[in-house]
Amino acid sequence: MQVAGRDIEVIWEDTTTTPEVARERTLVMLENHNVDIVTGFAASGDALASLALFEEFETVAVIEPAASDLIITYPNWNEFVFRTGRTSGQDALALAAVLANHHPGGGRTVAALAPDSTFGFSMVDPFIPAVEAHGFEFVQAEFAPPAATDFSPFILRLRELAPDYLYVIWAGANNPWMQLMELDMEGAGITIITGAPELAALQGMLELGQMGGFGFCVYYPDLPQNEPMNEWMIERHWEEHGIPTDIFTSGGFAAASAIITALELTGGDTDSRLLIETMRGMEFNSPTGMRYFRAEDHQAMQPLFEIEFTYVPGVDHMVPRYVRTIPANEIVPPLMNRP
Repeated sequence: MQVAGRDIEVIWEDTTTTPEVARERTLVMLENHNVDIVTGFAASGDALASLALFEEFETVAVIEPAASDLIITYPNWNEFVFRTGRTSGQDALALAAVLANHHPGGGRTVAALAPDSTFGFSMVDPFIPAVEAHGFEFVQAEFAPPAATDFSPFILRLRELAPDYLYVIWAGANNPWMQLMELDMEGAGITIITGAPELAALQGMLELGQMGGFGFCVYYPDLPQNEPMNEWMIERHWEEHGIPTDIFTSGGFAAASAIITALELTGGDTDSRLLIETMRGMEFNSPTGMRYFRAEDHQAMQPLFEIEFTYVPGVDHMVPRYVRTIPANEIVPPLMNRP
């Protein structure tokens, strides 16, 4: 808990994933505790509610894992904000790259099933141009209520349409995986594609492992290939907590690594202007490999993983099997922080 000869003190606040609460707790940190750096924000709404405060108090924020593109989009973006986590746009580009790896030149049809929410649209909107750029035809998106428990009307419309691939985006216990299996999408010639999320969500995707399919993953313990930081993190996490590392473990570790790297380079100086100058274009290590902050908008460029969905007897979740590392230069999102 030291860097460059200075002690590190961590002050915790809980946003309760409520934007108004997140802003109030961020203000407490900045105004009452006079913190040097803020990091966190699991929900994009929490981060968006707090962005202006970092500019007002001239304090650097390192965002992880909130993924909305809006965080780095004009007029929300400001120079005090850096993001180690990936964006929705990088997710879209990763899945498009996976499809292109399976079918160079495209020539297949693709549809999407997503929640009727900001999250759902933020995932589908960048995906459409990404797959079309690889020669695929996007044919339809179905948006179900976030609290839905019966997905059959949406699934049946998609089944009748019979696209070659269906991109399923969902977060929450009320997921559509069982109904997708029961309505035999595989029998209709439709292959499910998606991103593999945190372990708790992978448990709800066990049926997907039985159905098969492929997609991308931000993190799963054995996906990073020969990364010493990941191996160290896994070992220490077992010692401390007795549970596997997860996407959020890896993300928090990456954020900490970026902060420590910056403070080592400044000699422990936390002046915000010096930190900004230091962090623009800065490379830093992470459990999934080297990343760097794009100088123009402070978004981390990073590798993701192409995977296949597998079922492993005795394992209580869908297991992502490594296919390849998608290099950072394949999934560079467009700059959106200027008008």
